[in-house]
Amino acid sequence: MNKIILASVGEIASGKGVFVNYIKEKFNSNSYKFSTPLRNILDRIGEEQSRENMQDLSTILREKFGQDLLAKIIVKDVQDDSQEVVLVDGVRRVADIKYLKELEGFYLINVRADEKIRYERIKSRKENPGDEEKTFEEFQKDAEAETEVSIREVTKEADYTIENNGSLEEYHKQIEEIINEIKN
Repeated sequence: MNKIILASVGEIASGKGVFVNYIKEKFNSNSYKFSTPLRNILDRIGEEQSRENMQDLSTILREKFGQDLLAKIIVKDVQDDSQEVVLVDGVRRVADIKYLKELEGFYLINVRADEKIRYERIKSRKENPGDEEKTFEEFQKDAEAETEVSIREVTKEADYTIENNGSLEEYHKQIEEIINEIKN
């Protein structure tokens, strides 16, 4: 079987991580995140891995070295990976998928969830410092950041869309249906 490359796109707390973890476990897949190089840099310079710092660093790097800088890093990692199924977690810009779309076996999966559900998820998961204290208004403000607004453009490029407003079982069933369709 040829390599399958699955990339997830979705707004904050839509369920991209759950999608990635499910596929990783089922297929023993590796995953690559656009935020990993940013987190690494922030660690090395002694700065907090806050959403704001990652957004700012991403903007600075892309302005200096090109909008597709992180995409080039990810494509190389994906090409070098020998697994049957490879994951790209958290596509945020159209430039992020420019090179990925050229790879055979690439599919973009849009993960959607209602705004109120996403807000509750971000508070409960505590992924970034301060998330658990966020007000709904602050959450909505975060969703208007440049990196988040661009996600809406990327979702238009998706090969599949999953509605993640129900149970975990319903979500997994949708993922299975997409995988089966891709394989066939």
